[in-house]
Amino acid sequence: MHILFVTIHAYRSPQAVPLAAACLKAALDSRLLTSHKLEVNFTDFFSGDSPDDILHLILKSETDLVGFPLYVWNRSECCSLVRRLRREKPSMFVIAGGPEATADPAGVLAEAPFDFVVVGEGEVTLCEAIERLIAGASVGALPGIARRRGDGIDLVKRSPLPDPGSFPSPYLSGVLDRYIPNGVLWQLSRGCSFGCEFCFDGMGDRSVRRYPLERVEMELDYLIRHGASQVVVLDSTFNQDRNRARTTLRMIRQKASRVHFHFEARCELLDAEQARLFREITCSLQIGLQTADAAVARSVGRSLNRRAFAEKIKMLNREGVAFGFDLIYGLPGDNISRFKESLDFALRLYPNGLDIFPLSILPGTILSSHAGERALRHLEHPPYTILESPTFPVGHMAVARRLAAACNLFYSRGKAVAWFNGIVAALRMSPSAFLDAFGVWLEKRTGREFSEENFSDEEIWVLQREFLSAVFVQRKVKRLLAAALDVVDYHYHYGCAVVSVPPILPSRRELTRVNVLQRPLSLPGSTRLARFHYEIQELLESGEPDLARINASLRPVGSFAAIYPRKGEIVTEALAEPYYRLLQGLDGVKPASKIAARLGMSRQDAREFLAFAAEEGIVVFR
Repeated sequence: MHILFVTIHAYRSPQAVPLAAACLKAALDSRLLTSHKLEVNFTDFFSGDSPDDILHLILKSETDLVGFPLYVWNRSECCSLVRRLRREKPSMFVIAGGPEATADPAGVLAEAPFDFVVVGEGEVTLCEAIERLIAGASVGALPGIARRRGDGIDLVKRSPLPDPGSFPSPYLSGVLDRYIPNGVLWQLSRGCSFGCEFCFDGMGDRSVRRYPLERVEMELDYLIRHGASQVVVLDSTFNQDRNRARTTLRMIRQKASRVHFHFEARCELLDAEQARLFREITCSLQIGLQTADAAVARSVGRSLNRRAFAEKIKMLNREGVAFGFDLIYGLPGDNISRFKESLDFALRLYPNGLDIFPLSILPGTILSSHAGERALRHLEHPPYTILESPTFPVGHMAVARRLAAACNLFYSRGKAVAWFNGIVAALRMSPSAFLDAFGVWLEKRTGREFSEENFSDEEIWVLQREFLSAVFVQRKVKRLLAAALDVVDYHYHYGCAVVSVPPILPSRRELTRVNVLQRPLSLPGSTRLARFHYEIQELLESGEPDLARINASLRPVGSFAAIYPRKGEIVTEALAEPYYRLLQGLDGVKPASKIAARLGMSRQDAREFLAFAAEEGIVVFR
């Protein structure tokens, strides 16, 4: 039997890993490969890919059974494909699984002619189903399988196994080897003990089943050996078991200190030792704030103590741990004022980014079952987005949507964490008022709703400068604009240097053999040249930008700098103007001696500076 799993990812990213398909292949290979003639493959597509291309690949593969993991972002595409597939090849078995199939099996079976859907964990259920199909038997009454019956469905639910470590590892089995260098989804547990009413995880029995630490360590070693560079940890309660979390973090510190890990963390469970351990590895955290209003949080089965939350976040800031928040607008009882207050609260805690979403009324959740009585009008099909509620009318939803887009563009994509609060304070505006003004300004400028996807990082930087130039005049604080632009410019160039690839540095022996004045030189992409109104080193030494104090205590004498990576750090090298002009003139064609002569610079000064610049990686030989 030939089985093909088709995963349609939301978009191309390091997280586009077919983990569900890989888990099923590992389980099928382990249980059935030796006893049956079985070939299991999987393939990847992305939302928006040509349906004709996907259909052609499936039909060309001559598979006996095709399976689709269904998610919010791909349910409609997959169901449309299945309807076409059924017409093209009626004999093919077509099945589905995943969160959408588990939450809404009746709806999925009504939407497309699947032979059956797998409800819940698929490793055991699918193996048993395939055994029956190979034997020519029916999968009817098999626990975990839903099938159509008249106007309804047949479904006997299957209890999850208490030990997920009994399932074969999709990594240790080698199934995902080709994905590891680009990105890893690393599952450390299944289930969630919290009962958030809007979440799929709140549908279960609120138990957490963790993989044994022995397996965790084996998988970590395997990922390192196979070149993992970034790992997204799938464990929504990672720091709930404090001892286990500390053990895991120490393991990562010892074995994978240079691999970037991204964790979900519960803020209320953070402690000082966790914060320190997070600092000691390369990582970022995502924290589900959702709302800063305690009453709104209670309406969906959550709790919030704002003061305690802020104190926990201060621990992360003291340790220099990168973190972001999730925010949802449109929750029951939420309104535009409360959402703005949540946004203000979140931004004043210095997150590196905010992910802001409208509420989705996901099928099968507690919230979905009460949506009617709460008058939560929403899309009936994916993405199930709320349209309006008694406290959040349609017009206010549009305002919240614009605020979310403005925050994503200006703050998160604009990497504004280091300077945003200082600039907003100088303007005497709240964070939400500032972002609302930016959103209105940008909508007028573009003539339509905007999305951060339409702008490059450099274009966002230009927009930041242009808006700040306008709003500082409008707010009658133009005297502070030069300092504001210096801070914004510095952090933009610094951010570019962080993500750049530094050049290979020449050896001292190579440098002694090269005449730097006669050899054409150029700037590598990792070197950023910047010009400032103030002396840049004085500006950096002043700490968090207090624009009024900078304006009062520092003189705008102007300065120049090269900002570049070297040996894992970012260097800010202050430059005299002639050296800045010399670097600016290097084009990889003309020898540096001609540029130096045009600037009136002595050959000795130019030679010494360029030798230093080459040794540092500021310039490269052509």
